[in-house]
Amino acid sequence: MATVPSSTSAASAAPAARFDRLLLTGAAGALGQVLRPRLKRLCRVLRVSDIAAMAAAGDGEEVVVAPLQDGAAVHALVEGVEAIVHLGGVSVEGPFEPILQANIVGAWNLYEAARKHGTKRVVFASSNHVTGFYRQDEVISPRDPMRPDGHYGLSKAFGENLSRFYFDRYGIETVCLRIGSSFPEPKDRRMLATWLSYDDLERLVVAGLSAPVVGHSVVYGLSDNATTWWDNTLAAHIGYRPKDSSEPFRAAAEARQPALDTSDPAVLFQGGGFVTKGPYE
Repeated sequence: MATVPSSTSAASAAPAARFDRLLLTGAAGALGQVLRPRLKRLCRVLRVSDIAAMAAAGDGEEVVVAPLQDGAAVHALVEGVEAIVHLGGVSVEGPFEPILQANIVGAWNLYEAARKHGTKRVVFASSNHVTGFYRQDEVISPRDPMRPDGHYGLSKAFGENLSRFYFDRYGIETVCLRIGSSFPEPKDRRMLATWLSYDDLERLVVAGLSAPVVGHSVVYGLSDNATTWWDNTLAAHIGYRPKDSSEPFRAAAEARQPALDTSDPAVLFQGGGFVTKGPYE
């Protein structure tokens, strides 16, 4: 299990929204553990949820076990919440049924609960795998058509469309974050383009919560990398300004992969290894 970072970070001076109660789903996951201590400063009470084991509630926290596919549990989970950071669900490529239940049924349950309880802002963890079948020699923006690279990418494409519907019909604002690769450092040459530092992840989520008006926004989650496949100009209106870069890690990443096989789909396409996973029967 990853070590939970300190609540003090290089991004802690970023403008902060103030909420009475903020919900973080997926709190037991890798990025949930990163964000949990960092989001506490934004609210009086941070409610955290997952189905996996979580740390006990600290001061100003509520810990709730709630399967996303359980509509009644999610309805209770969202009660009294002013805003939601939704990281919950299956976070890797795999068979469709678990992804269907957690990511598709679960997302619908979450937005229905938000509608019924009057929650008006969601920061939704989408994924770069929504556009994973674009090539690595292309630069795209959120205005380009979706090209999911697997079941996981399909589920996130559904989530983006679902959140669009709930904004158009019910006025629930959402910032969809097409997160690249958020780790302490890039693991390989692909991540030199997709890397999102933990501090920039915090800056991005705080921006999504803090911007006065976001409507329905789709932005890429990446740091200020020298190599990039994503035009993130459309993130300017939420005030996201990345401060980190993958460049200091370039030499190490290139040493680990001195040569690339350009006939390998994982090298050709932005989704990397996800584009070749499956079928599962």
